[in-house]
Amino acid sequence: MPKRSGSIMTSDANPETPMRILEVLEPSGGGSGRHFLDLCRGLAERGHHVEAVYSPLRAEETFLRELKAIGLPAIHSVAMQRAPGRSDIAAHKALGKIIRGGGFDVIHGHSSKAGALTRLRIPGRHVPRIYTPHAFRTMDPTLGLGGRLIYGAIELLLARLFTDHLICVSDDEYRHAHGLGIPRHKLSVIRNGVAPPPGGMAQTVRASFGIGPETLVFGFIGRLSPQKAPERLLQAFTHAASRLGDAHLVMVGSGELESETKAAIRASGLQNRIHLTSAFSGPQAVSCFDLLVMPSRYEAMSYVMLEAAAAGKPIISTDIGGAGTVIENGANGFIVPNSDDIAGLSAAMVNAAQPGTYEALHAAATARKHDYALTVMIDKTEALYRGLTARK
Repeated sequence: MPKRSGSIMTSDANPETPMRILEVLEPSGGGSGRHFLDLCRGLAERGHHVEAVYSPLRAEETFLRELKAIGLPAIHSVAMQRAPGRSDIAAHKALGKIIRGGGFDVIHGHSSKAGALTRLRIPGRHVPRIYTPHAFRTMDPTLGLGGRLIYGAIELLLARLFTDHLICVSDDEYRHAHGLGIPRHKLSVIRNGVAPPPGGMAQTVRASFGIGPETLVFGFIGRLSPQKAPERLLQAFTHAASRLGDAHLVMVGSGELESETKAAIRASGLQNRIHLTSAFSGPQAVSCFDLLVMPSRYEAMSYVMLEAAAAGKPIISTDIGGAGTVIENGANGFIVPNSDDIAGLSAAMVNAAQPGTYEALHAAATARKHDYALTVMIDKTEALYRGLTARK
């Protein structure tokens, strides 16, 4: 594990003094949206003045509803496009106006676009800028060498010249950031935290698909996107189906690969054992799973993984960011070293489904279920903010 000389800073500032905090996010879905909501809510509940900026271009209805329900003193809408373009100029001006008029002590940008726009600034009154990538673009194994060089150079330039501190959500992301050349003293690891998933939904979710209480269920939660690789899970399950008894696969999510995923389910001939839905949230659905399967090509620290761990579920995952943090290979789950190894993923599912093996995995997962509390994430982020405001 790397030495983190820049890890969480503390200060002698009065811990009772409220801070004025601006949280900025471009995408609203997935783990970054969940993290953003949890952070805004947690800091506001501690008495801080928290304002939020979101982009309406990709804002999901559920995200907006939850954000408004927090009761923040101000929520700002700024049209931020995901891809670089001329629209960034207008978005940067709009953010600048909010920042200049807010008297903020800390500005925290989440994900690449909001992170870049909140950090780029001209000289003037200095307000500490914090950046959480929620998975660097350069962590994508499908990105070519040219793309890695370009995105890596941009991240390094912004980190060295415009960033007071960068928060990684896993040790893997920390190692990747340092590998890009970002100095250790500007890096900290603050793992995402989760509240315990709600109980009592397992029977409801299973019943909606006609799955009995004794049937083994593999689960998937995530966007139907190339990053999450749902097609690889379908291939692995189809390949292993004859050796999995009457086990079912429940996939929760939607996205750009939805039509392809539905077609693959039909082509598998296992429509009675493979179920795709977006009717339930991840925390609701995880209670019906016996094992979570994550075939992702890359992650920083998946909320889905943390939710499953908090629910005491064994996990089968490719070797993505955070996997080694949550999974002890062979104890509370299995890590498949190569995300392209569909046969390896299939074999891990068959192995985990064996009665003796599953019982051991479940016992180990249950023993670790209290390790990822949401309050720890809020505590460490708040301490980092205070340290930076003291240095300012």
